Amino acid sequence: MSTLILTPEAMYQGDLILVSAAYPCHPLPCPDLVTVAGTQVLLENRAAQALDRLMAVIGGWEGITPVSGWRAQEEQEAIWADSLAENGLAFTQTYVALPGHSEHQTGLAIDLGLKGNHIDFIRPDFPYQGLCQDFRRAMARFGFVQRYPAGKEAVTGIGHEPWHFRYVGQPHAAIMEARGLTLEEYIPWLREFPYESCRYQEKNARISFLRANPQGPTVLERSDPLPCAVSGNNVDGFIITEWRQAHGETDQVRRP
Repeated sequence: MSTLILTPEAMYQGDLILVSAAYPCHPLPCPDLVTVAGTQVLLENRAAQALDRLMAVIGGWEGITPVSGWRAQEEQEAIWADSLAENGLAFTQTYVALPGHSEHQTGLAIDLGLKGNHIDFIRPDFPYQGLCQDFRRAMARFGFVQRYPAGKEAVTGIGHEPWHFRYVGQPHAAIMEARGLTLEEYIPWLREFPYESCRYQEKNARISFLRANPQGPTVLERSDPLPCAVSGNNVDGFIITEWRQAHGETDQVRRP
């Protein structure tokens, strides 16, 4: 038996936090950031490593370039204001998240574009063919999802963005892809699998939801010695991923 004490702040950290118009970023320490593909674009370290492995498999950096990764609050404010002045309110609300409500502020999201003489910073070209589609076919194996797909605009509150990808880790990316779920849909779906009584089985992983204690720290009692990862969801609790076999990035207990 082991006991993990999850602080209230931990609910706002981890690979599976939902950041949207309804759920803002919380003022937390800056993530562990590294540069991507020799550019000035920054991404959370583990997400950047997974992206590099993906690109190595498909030869992605030969034709794809990072456009935008982590953004500070001030940068998001400037992007919002510039787009508002240049493109108007309707365009800006469709393609630019409100400052404080942008995934880019987590370090887990990246915009990618085809290399070219001119790359649109807000809407880079990332077509559903060629090398870009090779990226999409491989992304779930490396923990990435296309965050704002077509047909889900009413769910996400953001327009279709073929260029915007989010690191959620494994096996979550594979499950979301297989079930056609956005993060807005995945978070409530996981509530069907409470930690105390039910776990979703996915190959060598078991996934469950633990509701946060609204009065203080949340206690996670573990009777199973399986390696596990814990992520807050930025909404109401924690997602527990337990591995029945050692699994690369999660072969030790990881807390948000």
